Amino acid sequence: MDLSVNYLGIRINSPVIAGSCSITSNLQNLKKIEENGAGAVVLKSIFEEEIYNEYESILRKEAPDEGEKLNRFLDYYDYKIKEDNIKKYLKLIEEAKKTIKIPVIASINCTCSHEWLFFAKKVQEAGADGIELNLFIMPSDFSKECTDIENIYLNIAEKLTKAVTIPVAIKLSYYFSNLGAFVKKISETDIKGVVLFNRFFHPDFDIDNFTLKPTNVLSNPSDLAISLRWTSILSGRLSADLIASTGVHNPEAVIKQLLAGADAVQVASALYTKGIPFISELNKGLANWMKKHNFERIDDFRGKMSQVNSPNPAEYERVQFMKYFSDKKYDLD
Repeated sequence: MDLSVNYLGIRINSPVIAGSCSITSNLQNLKKIEENGAGAVVLKSIFEEEIYNEYESILRKEAPDEGEKLNRFLDYYDYKIKEDNIKKYLKLIEEAKKTIKIPVIASINCTCSHEWLFFAKKVQEAGADGIELNLFIMPSDFSKECTDIENIYLNIAEKLTKAVTIPVAIKLSYYFSNLGAFVKKISETDIKGVVLFNRFFHPDFDIDNFTLKPTNVLSNPSDLAISLRWTSILSGRLSADLIASTGVHNPEAVIKQLLAGADAVQVASALYTKGIPFISELNKGLANWMKKHNFERIDDFRGKMSQVNSPNPAEYERVQFMKYFSDKKYDLD
């Protein structure tokens, strides 16, 4: 049974990819991920905030008051802090490339491009096989038009892809007024892959202490629905690879995303709850299903249930429960 697929122009031995998370932040885990059959691994993201927060902390403690000395101080720490963070990340890439054979994809979580172009070049020099740009701009600025926000994404994608020669994927959210058209537009740039969708910090309220707290940190199987729908709709319409993410907690989820037309499928939350060996279970479940239905290769069925291949494309766009609830009878007494 051949599980190999093309991912960002690279032939990988499985469509199951270990997504960016803290589990992918050390060499020992990367070895286990490869041993359990992942096609590729996306390293834990490096965030703008990691640099900026550390930067501000040092300034509060150590910054002098004199103007000229302050400028020299700022220049030094701007260089030093970035170098310290970058060295750790680049070292992981270098060690991983010496140790494992599957593609190692760096991940950058950002909202602007100018601070990260130099970093992207260093990532490439360290040997990364590609970059996943985890990009999200909260649409909460009431002064901006939809096209203003879209242009920021396109500008960052353009600058980053020009800065490196390794393939770049972009991980997006579904917070766009015309998601399909925008994803198609960004796929027509030099971006090699689109990942649907990134997962966010969701705030909740502590009603006794009046503070914010995180909620729904990990995905659950029901989260598959959104990415499955959009993978189905976008399949066959993009000029870049389509990688599904979020809600993958069993082999059936992988199969569904491939049927929808995904080129590859990322898993992250399930690695926390079920462990790294769960990757081998996903591959085994996929292989058994393929054998049951007499499929020799992924391409024999990939996209079989996408919208473009559906006899009734409108089913993929209905968002109301008209048929479901009209068929139900409830006793409200």
